[in-house]
Amino acid sequence: MESIFTIKTRDSSGGRARTGYVDLPHGRVETPVFMPVGTNATVKAVSKESLEELGFEIILANTYHLFLRPGHELIRQAGGLHGFTGWKRNFLTDSGGFQVFSLSKLRKITEEGVSFRSHHDGSKRFLSPEDAVDVQTALASDVFMQLDICAPWGADEKEAADAARLTKTWAKRSKERWLATRGDFRGNLFGIVQGNFYKDLRVRSAEDIMELDLPGIAIGGLSVGEPFEVFAEFLDHTAALLPEGKPRYVMGIGTPEYIIEAVANGIDMFDCVFPTRVARNGLLFTADGPIQIKNARFERDFLPPDPTCSCRVCRDHSRAYLRHLFKQDEILWSMLASYHNLAFLHDLVKKIRYSIEDGSFDSFRRSFLARYSAKTA
Repeated sequence: MESIFTIKTRDSSGGRARTGYVDLPHGRVETPVFMPVGTNATVKAVSKESLEELGFEIILANTYHLFLRPGHELIRQAGGLHGFTGWKRNFLTDSGGFQVFSLSKLRKITEEGVSFRSHHDGSKRFLSPEDAVDVQTALASDVFMQLDICAPWGADEKEAADAARLTKTWAKRSKERWLATRGDFRGNLFGIVQGNFYKDLRVRSAEDIMELDLPGIAIGGLSVGEPFEVFAEFLDHTAALLPEGKPRYVMGIGTPEYIIEAVANGIDMFDCVFPTRVARNGLLFTADGPIQIKNARFERDFLPPDPTCSCRVCRDHSRAYLRHLFKQDEILWSMLASYHNLAFLHDLVKKIRYSIEDGSFDSFRRSFLARYSAKTA
């Protein structure tokens, strides 16, 4: 399979951290990279102009939600996600599998795929591995994800093994459909390693996915409710199994601690709804740890949200004003808070890249986490 990934710099201290880039149909993406999540083809409360201003080169959209509404055929007619939304840079779409399993109470999994009821109206739906590829083809995604099964935290070994086995089978079928329908569009299919919290299953799943030689590999089934120490242990174990020459993607992480841990383990891509979701609910990232803007001590605090941040929210607004917006349930609060949290993570990842390139990642990691973890307001 033609390579889409180039490694630029490796951690000079001997660790796994690295910088590089992924070449995709709508432009080159520098790695490591945090990808904002736009579930319904929009990052909540953040315009595409703001995303461009911040410098994001790739965002996510959700196959499950777009499959249900407005429907992938409508989006195909609009010219795919890029024509539908006006976003000119890259889209990664997940397969919809996680949402099917987490949002749908009534579902049935078979070798063929998954039957479920829409969370909108209860209508019966079916999604096969081939369907997931077809939907993402209609969306004209730059990165497709295979349909997989994510076993929950606490699953027994049989459930985890069954999920990994079906994920393997579905990965093969996804690749066959992707190659058969690829045409002129150069979207890239990533496989997903599962295995839950059983190391032997992780080894077997990684071997199965690597055998398919897909353009990229994701680590699934982490950050699903397990303690951070368990996450770190299984991330370390799984990342060590993956090939050097392909982009590595950990799904569903979006806090500074998790991002830095992922980079230290050689992960190149990560995403999460967390930064914008918690922003809407009053939490702001700062270099000194997250703050809850509703706290009374910010009522007359005229400092910027994060005095070390150069984003336009921190340049133009005080904590007191932002608290006022939050307390009054103003729409502008969600817009400004979401912008700031994304700016904070984008800047963090940029600093991480610089630290790897100049050989100071280990010291940057220690100093950042020492300050960030010192207090929470």
